Amino acid sequence: MVDRFWARFGDCIAILHSKLSVGERYDEWKKIANGEAKIVIGARSAIFAPVKKLGIIIIDEEHDMSYKSEMTPRYNAKDLAKYISKINNCPLVLGSATPDINTFYASENEECNRYTLKKRAGIAHLPDVNIVDLRQELKNGNRSMISDRLKVEIENNLKNKMQTILFLNRRGYSTFVMCRGCGYTAKCRNCNISLTYHKYENKLKCHYCGFEMDLIKKCPECKGTKVKYFGTGTQKLEDEVKNLFPNASILRMDIDTVTKKNSHEEILNKFKNENIDILVGTQMIVKGHHFPNVTLVGVIAADSSLNLDDYRAVERTFQTIVQVAGRAGRDKEKGRVIVQTYNPDSYAIIYAKNQDYDMFYNTEIGLRKMLKYPPFCDIILIRFSGR
Repeated sequence: MVDRFWARFGDCIAILHSKLSVGERYDEWKKIANGEAKIVIGARSAIFAPVKKLGIIIIDEEHDMSYKSEMTPRYNAKDLAKYISKINNCPLVLGSATPDINTFYASENEECNRYTLKKRAGIAHLPDVNIVDLRQELKNGNRSMISDRLKVEIENNLKNKMQTILFLNRRGYSTFVMCRGCGYTAKCRNCNISLTYHKYENKLKCHYCGFEMDLIKKCPECKGTKVKYFGTGTQKLEDEVKNLFPNASILRMDIDTVTKKNSHEEILNKFKNENIDILVGTQMIVKGHHFPNVTLVGVIAADSSLNLDDYRAVERTFQTIVQVAGRAGRDKEKGRVIVQTYNPDSYAIIYAKNQDYDMFYNTEIGLRKMLKYPPFCDIILIRFSGR
């Protein structure tokens, strides 16, 4: 984003984020306070920037959970932005291809204005999205993380010297229990939220109401024994891709590879400028990036976010698939997206395939009204911790 703004507006830009040193942050802060910076770009904490004559606040990817700070001081940058825009009498723009359900609900009730962009910028078209049923892959004897369809598409991309992104959402730190025979997932009987496996107690627990049950050895639906604790990471995926495509150049981008200063930019620049064949990554590679040569995106396990113990799991899955699909075919070449899932009938995946936000919203808001979830109530999380 900084690159794009520099190219358009020159050096009247200040940048605020946690990777700056104390000295760098002070310099940027001073630049803003003195009125030298006309545009401030930053992460969540940039909402506190000392801008004197504020004309507009823009929150990009407004659906993202990271605008809410769980650390002291706890705050939601979106709520702060509303307050600051009010006292400065300036507009607040919330931008997203997949708006937060609560934000869209507010626009439906005319609490804010809604403007819709109907097509992509320039000559680019929306990519073709295809669903691969991993249950069928298992029946065909394919136990790897890469489906046969995705393998063929990657081979074609390598042949045509085009780039590929493989996305595996490891935000899903909660391990969930699933039957690989029929796709059944162990859920709470009260809240309909996926149960989390607690290793030390050997129990499955609901983090909402406290319901718990013993481990499942046999699937209650199909009586099969293919019950697995689902969860694989990007490192394992990287190894598997290297074995399948030994001649391909591969980069991995996740929290382990971007710990050093500027490593985030270095990986992205290397992928873009050196025409690396395959980029494997987590949510870091999903939003905002523009790679003209990327024509194929593979979503390795759409279920990893679908089965989080959170009432927003379906919403997050829809948002993530649509966002990651948006990385494919951003230039002349048409993009293809392969979504691998054990739950091809989930409405989140069906509507994400069609990139139909309105249908998804109408279904989700109806369920939330019935279950009395936000925006029809407030949920307060009280957490106790100690030795």
